[in-house]
Amino acid sequence: MSEANYEARGSVAVITMDNPPVNGLGSALRTGVVDGLRKAVADPAIKAIVLTGAGRAFSGGADIREFNSPKALAEPTLFTMIRVIEDLPKPVVAALHAICMGGGLELALGCHYRVAAADTQVALPEVKLGLIPGAGGTQRLPRVVPLDVAVNVIVSGNPVKAAKFKGTKLFDEIVDGDVVAAAVALAEKVGVEGRRPRVRDLPLPAEDAQAFLQFSLNTVKTVARNFPAPAKAIEAIQAGYSLPFDAAVINERQIFLSLMQTPESKSLRHAFFAERSASKIPDVPEDTPVRAIRAAAVIGAGTMGGGIAMNFANAGIPVTVLEARKEALDKGLATIRKNYESSAKKGRISAEEAEKRMGLITPTMDYASIGQADIVVEAVFEDMDVKETVFRKLDEVMKPGAILSSNTSTLDVDRIASFTKRPGDVIGTHFFSPANVMKLLEIVRGAKTAPDVLATTMKLSKALKKTGVIAGVCDGFIGNRMIEQYSRQAGFMLDEGATPAQVDKAVEKFGFAMGPFRMGDLAGNDIGWYIRKRRAVERPSMNYSKTADLLCEMGRFGQKTGAGWYRYETGRRDAMADPVVDEMIATYRKQIGLSPRKLSDDEIVHRLVFSLVNEGAKLLEEGIATRASDIDMVYLTGYGFPLHRGGPMFYADQYGLYNVIGRMAEFAANPHGDPGFWTPAPLLVRLAAEGKGFNG
Repeated sequence: MSEANYEARGSVAVITMDNPPVNGLGSALRTGVVDGLRKAVADPAIKAIVLTGAGRAFSGGADIREFNSPKALAEPTLFTMIRVIEDLPKPVVAALHAICMGGGLELALGCHYRVAAADTQVALPEVKLGLIPGAGGTQRLPRVVPLDVAVNVIVSGNPVKAAKFKGTKLFDEIVDGDVVAAAVALAEKVGVEGRRPRVRDLPLPAEDAQAFLQFSLNTVKTVARNFPAPAKAIEAIQAGYSLPFDAAVINERQIFLSLMQTPESKSLRHAFFAERSASKIPDVPEDTPVRAIRAAAVIGAGTMGGGIAMNFANAGIPVTVLEARKEALDKGLATIRKNYESSAKKGRISAEEAEKRMGLITPTMDYASIGQADIVVEAVFEDMDVKETVFRKLDEVMKPGAILSSNTSTLDVDRIASFTKRPGDVIGTHFFSPANVMKLLEIVRGAKTAPDVLATTMKLSKALKKTGVIAGVCDGFIGNRMIEQYSRQAGFMLDEGATPAQVDKAVEKFGFAMGPFRMGDLAGNDIGWYIRKRRAVERPSMNYSKTADLLCEMGRFGQKTGAGWYRYETGRRDAMADPVVDEMIATYRKQIGLSPRKLSDDEIVHRLVFSLVNEGAKLLEEGIATRASDIDMVYLTGYGFPLHRGGPMFYADQYGLYNVIGRMAEFAANPHGDPGFWTPAPLLVRLAAEGKGFNG
């Protein structure tokens, strides 16, 4: 079935691409367009052609549903479409609206004329998948816009509104009204004239081009050092100055194909699909009716509560913030205002927008004033007794159908739900600090959480610009349950001879945003201390290095106290090694009878990463995590795992699960710490034996 509709409007044929949701350039669509072009050429009454897109886009580029399938390379390819258009004996006008990205923009650049709606989002986003444009984008775009603009569009991958290109050769007309009508009018005119200008025939900008491109290349190699695509894109542009056009396009394609095989591109493509998969809940149909969220409430105005309230205000949802003490309420609102004013000073939002968002936040000390909210998020101290008090009160005051949500990071959501007479309305929403910045939202599904509550919360996560990931109920859910094993291994390595700085530098070199000890200082070492005290009662068999407890006993809770694993100077966040900490570790090491040994960076990295992997495998077996890619999304968006490595489970797949088990056997031979932890999870053993990976 063709995905391109053909219509004659007088002397103009209008071909409309129709492949929802964004007219991805799939095999059937490409065939339909080429068939339509040939039909128009064969009709003597047709003098020109308009190519446009149905629905919400001109075209978003390649059809992601055909990635890595034979259909992606089936003829006619995008190359063939563009060549047919350029060589057509009748002029083709592209009518662009809403979205024109990737292959969609390359297709438009292959047309003889382009008319765009002013608000059309234009982009070549291939670098976000570790690739470069693969159908002439690096050669055609620099011929129609200034070179610096072309380079920025290609190496950033960010969308730009069509109106920004006014005065360039990218668009012949930019309109505010009916773009297809404007394109038909232009087509009628050029159809009479018969002119068919081609972008490929325009010269590349020459003045200072090579110096600018070399400067740009040096810059992106530094800024995007873990990602080869931006530099390769500039090299492709440079090649256009020394090669004929067709040879430069072939060179571009060869670079594109070689990048497809890089671990960085594979990781980025995995993350791209993983983010989309995370929103799909297997036993909750996508058409499940959702509850309206018109007003929200947050219990607690501290760091988490304030950040959560900002999320709602940023999304245009009125939110009431409740605190028990006026001093805490005033302090929380002042912090929110300070955050908004800071954003306005940095130009991220206008001063007017900052005031508008503040106006959506209402302070209160009265539970009765939040009763009509559609969702309430509890963000109080991480203690079950405190949670019980709050949820019993919420059960009394909240209207029927309101969603009762807990921002707990470790506690049992089913037990929290039991404090109410409406457990189906209770769900966990684990925001990550700072909540107004971090992208991850762990959505914790209780045993009795209603399907529409799950669907509503997942939809809300998108409105709040979060990546929602479903987790089952267990201590720590996905992220914190895994990070506990990671932190334990980091502590054991201090006992064995490493320093906090060595461990942090090793994993930061691997690509983590922050090592475990810098992360502890930022979050507050007292938080982990509290959890370990709880563990001593609940799970006394779980052992830890005592160095973290000794640190806390010294009052070194991290940045907030000016000292933690590192020391900090007033007004600065630079982590500086402290001999006091080294001495404390050395003393403890002697007390437990360990002689220090030299740990390699490779051991440090893989003990930490594979501790995540083994615990992640257990989460999959237990059904706490729905899919391995969900675990990867948790770590990519909430824990600073390096994007270019795709997440812990994907990294394990690339390393080879057989090899992962081999390394774990090496770690298990170490008598210190918890050798039993390194017994591979049964799922890991089974997948390795079958030659499979976590992600298929």
